Amino acid sequence: MNANQTVYIVDDDSEVADSMSMLLESTGLRTQQYHSAEEFLKNPINLLMGCLILDVRMPDMNGLDLHQEIKRRNANLPVVFVTGHGDVPMAVQAMKNGALEFLQKPFRDQEFIDCVNRALKANNEALNGLNRRRSIQARIDSLTKREYEIMGLIAAGNITKVMAAKLNISPRTVEIHRARTMEKMQAKTLAQLVQMIVEADHQETVG
Repeated sequence: MNANQTVYIVDDDSEVADSMSMLLESTGLRTQQYHSAEEFLKNPINLLMGCLILDVRMPDMNGLDLHQEIKRRNANLPVVFVTGHGDVPMAVQAMKNGALEFLQKPFRDQEFIDCVNRALKANNEALNGLNRRRSIQARIDSLTKREYEIMGLIAAGNITKVMAAKLNISPRTVEIHRARTMEKMQAKTLAQLVQMIVEADHQETVG
């Protein structure tokens, strides 16, 4: 678990929330409880790190509606739904909408702990990926216009002579720009450079 991660528990039943919180804290995890969706939404949702344990049925805003609102705010919180027997269809719908998992009551303690740890791992991996994409974008932003053009031509599979002809510059100048581009992008190989470009393009598509 990342030291900055918290398990957020949203359940209108305080006894259930206390029980889940005590169990998770006994394993060294940090928890925070909320007894309504509205209370949880007072947080800066998109800045939270960790995962969300969410009851499907709650008064006013239910778990499914809260999940949709979290997605709308672009929060990177894996959601685990806790559901009673009659709410399984709702939980399945939540999975289709992007929830990580759902647990049907009653569940075993270890099953719950394992599920939460998977959610925290997913959050950590997502944050690492986001940080990497931001780092790549910062490197791209540091390129000159010519270096950016060279990078694009490299990604398209052009060799030095072709790039020189397309840009109306000498092959030697292409090599100089390519070396500077590789250095600024911190890419040791052309394959690494292309992978960075792919990740940056994916970020633009998702964004």
